[in-house]
This record gives sequence, C-alpha cells and structure tokens, in this order.
Amino acid sequence: MTDTEITADLVRDLLREQHPDLAGLAVREVAGGWGNQMWRLGDELAVRMQRMDPTPELQLKERRWLPVLAPRLPLPVPTPVRYGEPSERFPKHWTVMTWVPGEPLDQASISRGAHAADALASFLQALHVKAPAEAPAGSGFGAHPKRCTGGFEQFLQAIDPGTVGDVRAVRAVWADAVAAPEWEGPPVWVHGDLHPANVVVSDGTLSGVIDFGALFAGDPAWDLGAAWMLLPEGTAARFFGAYAHADEAAIRRARGLAAMKSLFLMLMGQNGDRGLPGGKPNWGPAGRAALDRVLKGV
Repeated sequence: MTDTEITADLVRDLLREQHPDLAGLAVREVAGGWGNQMWRLGDELAVRMQRMDPTPELQLKERRWLPVLAPRLPLPVPTPVRYGEPSERFPKHWTVMTWVPGEPLDQASISRGAHAADALASFLQALHVKAPAEAPAGSGFGAHPKRCTGGFEQFLQAIDPGTVGDVRAVRAVWADAVAAPEWEGPPVWVHGDLHPANVVVSDGTLSGVIDFGALFAGDPAWDLGAAWMLLPEGTAARFFGAYAHADEAAIRRARGLAAMKSLFLMLMGQNGDRGLPGGKPNWGPAGRAALDRVLKGV
C-alpha cells in the first residue's frame, strides 16, 4: 500500500464521495497525531485519518466500542458518527468523530490539581468496569510489568546518558512493579495509553480523554499510572483516595508502568529534537516531569 499525502483537499474529496452532506463544513488540520492524522470538520466534528498505523484495527476498535462506552463516561470522549471506507482515492480507513474541545496536556498545564485528580478518578471508576467476553485483549499493552522489562530496558538505554538522572532509583521503581502480584480481578475496560497528548484540559483542569486506539480489557494498573503521568505533583494521593479501588499491588504496578511510559515520552522528545521520524519535541519535558513525580511517589 503506497502512502498518500493527506491534505485538506483530500479530506474534502473523500467527504464529497462518501458523506456529501458534510462536505461543506470547514476543514482544518490539527497539529500532532501519529498513527492517525486529525482534521477539524466544522465546530463539532473531526476526521480521523489512518496514517502510520499499519492496519485499520485500532480505528475499527474505536468504531465498535466507543459508542458503547461514551454514554457512561463523565468526561467527553470522541465518538464515531460516520465511517469512511478505503477507496481508490485513499486506500485506508477514516472516521468522522465528535470533537473533544480543549488543549492537549502536552501543550498546556493543569492548575486546578485537586479538581483534575477527582475528575480523573471519576472517569477511571466509570471506565474500569468488567468488560464483556468479546472485548479486545491487550497486545503490546496490558501485560504485567515483569513481561515488559525488555521495553523498559530499551527505553532506558536509548535515552541520552544523564537525562534520566537517578537511574538506580528508576530501576528500583521498576523492580518493585515487577515484584508486585498480578491483577487477580476480572478484565476491566482500560484506556491503556493515558499520557499528556491523549487528554485535553480546559480552565486548568482535565476536560476530555482522546485516542482510544489502545483500548483493551485487562489490568487497570495500565491506567492508574496516570496519577503521575497527568496530574501535578502532590495530587496522586488525592487521586487514589477518590478512586478507592486500587490495592497496594495495583499501585506498585501502576508506578512502574508510569516510569516506563515517562521514559518513552522522553525518548520521543529526544527523537524530536534530532528531527527523527515520530519524534515529539514537546513530549520530552512532559516525560521528564512525569518521571520526577514517579520517583517522588507524589
């Protein structure tokens, strides 16, 4: 499959072909995106175009499950409203979804930490319910930390020496997560990829959650690390108090997973500084700040 340059004209052409009643709405590119490229469509919609994702699986998963989950979630999430199918003009999938207003957290900040902690806890309590048997299983996401050590080591060793800081402390957090007991509850719905580019903020607090391509049924610890990935320093305890369902083992796993995800963000920031494909320059500072919170445990 050859790559097709995604432009505003292409998006309009596809809309004219498959959803002509939407083709008159303004089309504006949204900065960012990786596996998919986003385009605003009018004031209330967006077009999610498959780009780097090698298969349509992630978009098809969002199409299938977000309409089921969205009505019970207390924060806005993107919900599919129209489907775009592969064509000669664009041989990949695309989806028209509701637009979630706000600024991505990797380009903004949270000033109302207590409010954001409560909002995140409420969101994850609503999401983390027993998933049906046909729910997607985790692939690269969802495993116990002891089965993710290869990725952890890869990220840690790929980052420039000195950037990480106290490597021994980082390894200690990871080792504690690896030693923590496995999740013994039923598989619950898990976003799986909560980091600053996948949530939006408004008025200084968390106001929406986006990009559910990693959605799976499994261990909620993969989301609980958001206490350090997203929230300001000093608010993790409030989050876990409000969430109320995380035992010590889950928190230990979550903290280690947050350390690994922080390293990933730092690596992507490093790549961005070097102009490498997939690099995200603004992810580096977000990852560094998150790792500091992880190491402090607050």
